[in-house]
Amino acid sequence: MRFLLTDEQREFAHMLDGMLGASGTPAVARAWAAGEHRPGRALWARIAEAGVFGLAVPERHGGTGLLPVELALSFTELGRHAVPGPLVETVAAAAFLEHLGADSMAGEWLPRIAAGGAVLSLCAGAGPYALDADAADAVLVVAGDTVCRTDAHGPVQACLDPARRPARPLGGTVVAEGPAVTAAAAHAVEIARLATAAQSLGLGRALLAATVSYVKQRTQFRVAIGSFQAVKHRLADTLIGLEFAQPLVHAAALAVAAGAPSAGREVAAAKVAAGEAGHTAARTALHLHGALGYTEELDLSLWIRKARPLRDAWGTPADCRARVLTG
Repeated sequence: MRFLLTDEQREFAHMLDGMLGASGTPAVARAWAAGEHRPGRALWARIAEAGVFGLAVPERHGGTGLLPVELALSFTELGRHAVPGPLVETVAAAAFLEHLGADSMAGEWLPRIAAGGAVLSLCAGAGPYALDADAADAVLVVAGDTVCRTDAHGPVQACLDPARRPARPLGGTVVAEGPAVTAAAAHAVEIARLATAAQSLGLGRALLAATVSYVKQRTQFRVAIGSFQAVKHRLADTLIGLEFAQPLVHAAALAVAAGAPSAGREVAAAKVAAGEAGHTAARTALHLHGALGYTEELDLSLWIRKARPLRDAWGTPADCRARVLTG
């Protein structure tokens, strides 16, 4: 497939890149990891003002309709800048509520999501924990053909990425039941996987750029280590992985936009490719920085430690490969 972005799509991605680059996201991520959500909520409002959350909300509720390509571009930039918070979970919750057809809940939450006034977390068959439940205004928990809403949660659990704060939802009130819940959850998982794949792609791009810059500066035997053939090969392999993943992510977004029967399979393939490429970029960054990248003091660690959780979120590589094979 030959895929070219429109000028408007490129400008949108460039605008987000510039806005996030000036937002001091490492400090925001560190505050979020410490349980201080005010800087993150302020950045959340700016992201909403840029129109990102509206890309998952229909026009009648204040959004622009579901635009999967633009959504993928947005989450690539959010991943590139390591923005913390339940970003994926909120757009997945928006997709779930819209697909569910529960007008009262959609009318309550979707306009607030589009405007940046609501943070939601969705727990839909990906384990017993909801991401950032302590920061969310509500958590939607799907179990079979039932969905519950809750505001209560257990203790925040440790994660490889300190800015990811999973907690087990507690209690809750049943708000919908039946086959429509199952269908809406499947759609939400599809959107979540697409957004997570895009995040992994952006994360990998940022890690590769930082590593290339570093190997040009670090010297051994009075020459830059970037001139060593082994280092060049490692960087080239990382770039190839990212280059192969990008068209898969874009093709998956197009399939979702078209409502193609193969959309679920294409999204799963994109999730595998982007997740593995981002994880490879993290390992490359760690090794070529001489393990300095893993230290808390270096901002690069905020990116490195996101790679594996993102690779496994909303479907491990094994889960997604199984989805591709089963068609």
